Amino acid sequence: MMRKKRRSSVDKGESGAHGVASKPKKSRSTGRQSKEAVPEETNESVFGVCLREAGVILRQGGTSNEIAVDQVVFQKRIRQQLLKSPRYPGIMQEFISGLESHIEDPERFRNCLLPCVPRLSDGDSSSVSSFQESLLRMLLGIEMLQTLIINTLFEKLPEFMFNGTGDGGLNIPRIIVNQLKWLDRVMDSKDLAAKLMQLVSVAPVEVQRDIITSLPEILEDSQHNDIARELNSLLQENTQLTVPILDALSSLNLSSSLLTEVREAVMATLAAVQLEDLPVVVKFILHSISSSDAYEVVCSLRKKLELELCVLPPVLQASQSRLKSKAAAVSSATPAAGSNQDSVTLVLDGIKSAVRFQKTISEAWLKAIENVDDAEDHKVIDLLVLFILHFTNANHSRRGAERVLKVKVRTGQLQEALLQKTFRDYAQVMRGYFPSILALAQSLLRSPDSCVVPFGGHMYRHSFTAFDSYCQQEVVGSLVTHVCSGVGGEVDVALELLCGLVTDKPAEMALYAVFVKGILDYMDNLTPQQIRRLFHLLSRLAFGQQQQGTHIQDDMHIVIRKQLSSTVPKYKRIGIIGAVMVVGSMGAHRSKVDGSQGGTLSQETYRQVTALLELVRSCSESSPEAAALYYDELANLILNSTLDPQVQEWIVKSVLDDFQDDFVVDLGPDITGSFPLPPCVLYNLDEEESQGGIAINLLPLLTDDIQHKGEQWSQTEKAPKRVSPLCLSPFFRLLRLCEEKQHQGDLEEVDALLGCPLVLTDMDVVEKLESVSKVEREFLCALLFHTINWFREVINAFCRQKETEMKIKVMTRLQNVTYLQTLLERALAATPGYVPPLANFDGESTEGIVPSSAAPLNKGKKDGTRKKRKAPGKNSSGNSSLLEEGTEADETQQEQPEKEKEKEVRQGVSLVSYRPFFRELDMEVLSVLQCGLLSRSLLDSELHTKVREEVLLGPAELVFLLEDMLRKLEFSLTAAPAKRAPFLKTRTDKSVGFSHLQQRSSKDIASCCVQLLPALCSHLENCHNHFQTLLSENNGVVDGPATDIQEHQLLSSGYQLLLQVLNTTFSWSGFSQPGQRSLLKKALGVLAGRLKEGGAELTLEQLVKHSFEYLLNFRSTMPSLSTALCLSQLLSTVSEKGGNTAAYREQTASLARRFLSQEWVTASGERERGNKFNEGLQTLLSIYLDHADDVLKAVEEIAGEGVPELLNAAKDDSSATWPTLNRQTFLVFYKGMMAELEKAVKKIPAGRNSDSTEAQSEKLLTWNLAVRDFHILVNLVKVFDTRPVLNVCLKYGRLFLESFLKLGMPLLDYSFKKHKENVQSLLKTFQLSTRQLHHMCGHSKIRQDTSLTNHVPALKKSLEQFIYRVKIMLTLNNCQEAFWMGNLKNRDLKGEEILSQRSQGSEEEEEESSGVPQEQSEDEAQESDSEGSKKVNGEEDGDQDDDITDDSD
Repeated sequence: MMRKKRRSSVDKGESGAHGVASKPKKSRSTGRQSKEAVPEETNESVFGVCLREAGVILRQGGTSNEIAVDQVVFQKRIRQQLLKSPRYPGIMQEFISGLESHIEDPERFRNCLLPCVPRLSDGDSSSVSSFQESLLRMLLGIEMLQTLIINTLFEKLPEFMFNGTGDGGLNIPRIIVNQLKWLDRVMDSKDLAAKLMQLVSVAPVEVQRDIITSLPEILEDSQHNDIARELNSLLQENTQLTVPILDALSSLNLSSSLLTEVREAVMATLAAVQLEDLPVVVKFILHSISSSDAYEVVCSLRKKLELELCVLPPVLQASQSRLKSKAAAVSSATPAAGSNQDSVTLVLDGIKSAVRFQKTISEAWLKAIENVDDAEDHKVIDLLVLFILHFTNANHSRRGAERVLKVKVRTGQLQEALLQKTFRDYAQVMRGYFPSILALAQSLLRSPDSCVVPFGGHMYRHSFTAFDSYCQQEVVGSLVTHVCSGVGGEVDVALELLCGLVTDKPAEMALYAVFVKGILDYMDNLTPQQIRRLFHLLSRLAFGQQQQGTHIQDDMHIVIRKQLSSTVPKYKRIGIIGAVMVVGSMGAHRSKVDGSQGGTLSQETYRQVTALLELVRSCSESSPEAAALYYDELANLILNSTLDPQVQEWIVKSVLDDFQDDFVVDLGPDITGSFPLPPCVLYNLDEEESQGGIAINLLPLLTDDIQHKGEQWSQTEKAPKRVSPLCLSPFFRLLRLCEEKQHQGDLEEVDALLGCPLVLTDMDVVEKLESVSKVEREFLCALLFHTINWFREVINAFCRQKETEMKIKVMTRLQNVTYLQTLLERALAATPGYVPPLANFDGESTEGIVPSSAAPLNKGKKDGTRKKRKAPGKNSSGNSSLLEEGTEADETQQEQPEKEKEKEVRQGVSLVSYRPFFRELDMEVLSVLQCGLLSRSLLDSELHTKVREEVLLGPAELVFLLEDMLRKLEFSLTAAPAKRAPFLKTRTDKSVGFSHLQQRSSKDIASCCVQLLPALCSHLENCHNHFQTLLSENNGVVDGPATDIQEHQLLSSGYQLLLQVLNTTFSWSGFSQPGQRSLLKKALGVLAGRLKEGGAELTLEQLVKHSFEYLLNFRSTMPSLSTALCLSQLLSTVSEKGGNTAAYREQTASLARRFLSQEWVTASGERERGNKFNEGLQTLLSIYLDHADDVLKAVEEIAGEGVPELLNAAKDDSSATWPTLNRQTFLVFYKGMMAELEKAVKKIPAGRNSDSTEAQSEKLLTWNLAVRDFHILVNLVKVFDTRPVLNVCLKYGRLFLESFLKLGMPLLDYSFKKHKENVQSLLKTFQLSTRQLHHMCGHSKIRQDTSLTNHVPALKKSLEQFIYRVKIMLTLNNCQEAFWMGNLKNRDLKGEEILSQRSQGSEEEEEESSGVPQEQSEDEAQESDSEGSKKVNGEEDGDQDDDITDDSD
């Protein structure tokens, strides 16, 4: 149809061109036809005569040839004329000569190439169809003439080759080639192909393209392979022809081997292909793939496709455009970049269609990307393809893309730099895949894995920066959704991103301010820190320097006023936080350039700021908690942002005087008034300046506060101003920060507050708590809380002062805190149910956190503040969860307090649960750790003369600081993977007491730790030396007569805390990020440097090696098992940072084994025991078995040697080889071994038919060992038949059995014939274990113990599957006759029959067939024999037992 249209339009053009001349010709043609035609051609040629007789009339000039008959009739007539002619076959040559002379004239030649028109005679027009082929095409349809005419055409073609498009817009070479397409029959296809290729070799490019593109339509299938080879070689020579050649090749019918060859050739030229041809090439490659070679092809394509070279970076584009003239730049530079992007888009479209319609290709791409191991090897194409795979609707590719992306990001192979480059250079291309980018970013941000979350954030950020406003709106909408989800980690990251966007793109973000404002409706789910971020972000939008978001200012004011005036404390808190954040944005210091009035605030803004501050103050005066929060928030603002000098001045002025008026009194001779306890001035560090001294007026204020407790805080004019002691610490923090800001860190104005005393009461009252009333006890507790918090805030303030005198005072205050805490522990123990005053005001009310029972803990002095971790030293009493050995556990817990009382160590309550009621210590306080640690015994013996001026960090203070440090690190460096609030659970806010810490990034915290590392190492070495000295003095005995128990406890706590701090620091997931590598090297360098100088030029592997060696040196002085565990964990963490892991594994395993083979004794000479000890032991055991070279061997060693030793030992003794293994810890070892055994067998590869004999033997051997271990462990239940042991056995027994069915049985199927003895002994041993498991099921049912019977149904099911699986194995090996079933009885653990149940089980036993008849085939004999001595027990209907007593042990 296309051809027809083109020609008819040409005809019109022609007839128009000839004008008048052509018309008369047409009008006369009907009347005088014969007369014209005859004289022209009869004299000349056979050609003319033949045509006329056959029904075609040749025309001159612009008129088409006419045909009077159907073309089939025409061809038939010509054929007959030539055949019947007496001159045949010579007449054919004459016919051709006539044709040649006719078409000498270009005009006539053109007529012959164009379609003939039907001749309209009187009534027979119906006999000729409306469309007719050209004369030459009809002649080509005559077989006898075909070859001759083709030769003629090919001779004629070169004349027109270089003419281009001739007159009337006709391309003659193309029309000649078109004559050859779709012929009904080609006489000499090979010759035709050769001629065409010959022509291609000489023709100009245009003609070459036409010929090559037409080849598939001209040639027969038989020629396709040959022509493909020629085209392939042509492709190597001429890249200009790439597109037509590939078009032709994809239409040819090729053999698969040739197709592969062609594809490889194409792949080889990929690098040289023109950019605009690239899409065709890629499409060809992808469409020529078969499922078998998809992976190789895609890998190769991925390597060769350098999209990075296709697009100029924007910088170069810009510089290019600058080089050209302005006008030219606009017209040329931009389109070039655009067309490049278009080509890339087309390439990706090719990939997209291939991926969408061929599952093998999508899988190959995924696999290719997955198998790139190095971050440097990843390319832009990888990211783009992942987006494409996610974009196509197929579920499998979408999930696969998401999985691969997450894995790659987690391992750090896809990095932000690559993402940035992709967005920068391919924004136009990426825009098409925006829905996928958004969906992937959402998925990454929601991921519980903290390593992938930042990458999702980068995707959001770049999408916002690179795409249009629709996408920006979607990004903001999606981030707002994340914030409103209320899921902790997700909210934090989304708020962080929104803040970042507001900073980088304030104008664009202002357009979407209304979206962000919507979050205000969901503030109930947000934590105080998140509310801070939210208001920071909104106030930046509304009141920022450029003022783009002014349209939400009024809404902000309304929300804040509404919250401030609320009577609900929660909403008032939100109002205060929001108002202070708004003040921060409105009153921010403007830089000179942007500020309207030379960098200062306008009067109007200043008035608004001060009015808002006044409003907050007046609203918060009604409750001391609100006032305290206001001071804290203001202090944060002063600390974290630069305020305009006027605003700062206003705040400072209002602070300093108020503080003095409210809390400070002059030291007078006496204090008048009636108080619950007698007042007394304590803790004065400035004794010599007794004249004109000041004191903190705590006791009178507290008394006043308690007396007016019930009254409303109404501030009338006449009533004296009420001051709450709650505001003391927050107010001082604000005062101190204002001073620091004003005097660049110098606190000279307020340094009197560091050494000034407090008005308290005589602390001797703690000794006689029993004799004072409940009110007085509660008053004392409150007093202690306030005093400790005051000192904590004072330490926060002055810890960075450089003068020695200041340092000594800070250290003294630290000692005051640790001493007061011991008093507080005792006071709390005597005051059950006491609710302390708040110290952190931004969270929910902390009443829910108060411990319900203040049960006294048998802790020594400071040890009461132990966190809920593997605690060193004593074990606190509590319900024993792990150890249900009944009596032993109870005895342990009753013995402890008795011994404590003998030593007259006062009991106290653990302060762990009271932590929210203490003020937060700043990170800077930890710098005190850099002062030396000198323990007491050393001081007395060596330093007693110089003791006066030394700054001492005693063990108690060290422990206090390290506990705080550890809590901080666990909060900010430990990735909480799913920070999701558990469903329907009361959420105790983990972040209470960390509000300052939350405002610092984890990177900051990590670098602080690295700076403190040298000090921590010194403390570690001191602890090590202390215990080393202790051991040598006591001749290697831990609990020698000279041991000071309390000091021993404190130092072992310190030792353990130091190891935990180091472990938490090195476990920080941030070290695996590329940017933090130098920080990790620095940290390891500190450890390595303690052992060997010159750590700067070492590689990471060497640093790890030296650090590992350094830490290993501490193994000899571990004071307790929990400290030993911490050391093992630390070594394991450090060894993962790089280097040869196998060597480290071996060392870690031998270290853990050493600790397990050591007797652990407390300072008082007792053997360590209790829950904490058991938990530590279990972890240590799992570290040992995890790192052991051969787990099965290790398990066998403990179960086969250690346990029998234990059985032969006296009641309280332990195993000789494994001193930690005794009757109390047996359960720990049992559970550990069962769990590790089950884990180990899961790692044995499944048996395959293709395995070699050696591989099969090896796997069989491993299974033999595993089954033997399992048998030993299951049999131990006969001796240790307590409930917890049975529970462990039933649980892990089933898991082991399932692994055996899944991985072991296929192996037996294949190796049955070759290794009959091994299979036989394996099943025999396993049968003994399954029988014992069945006894346990029976035992559980009789006991009707639900915790045991819960495991029974699943175990029964597996036992039954085992039987049928063995039957299948026998059937596979043609041995099913050896299988029979019989009735069987139920028995209990001791093997006695259970009579209460009807026997319904069944067991099958294979016949004893030791004497196998000789005539059996060898195969059968083997099978029968191997079954001979094997019994496999099983069951039906869920119950199964056997009636053969198990005498194997």
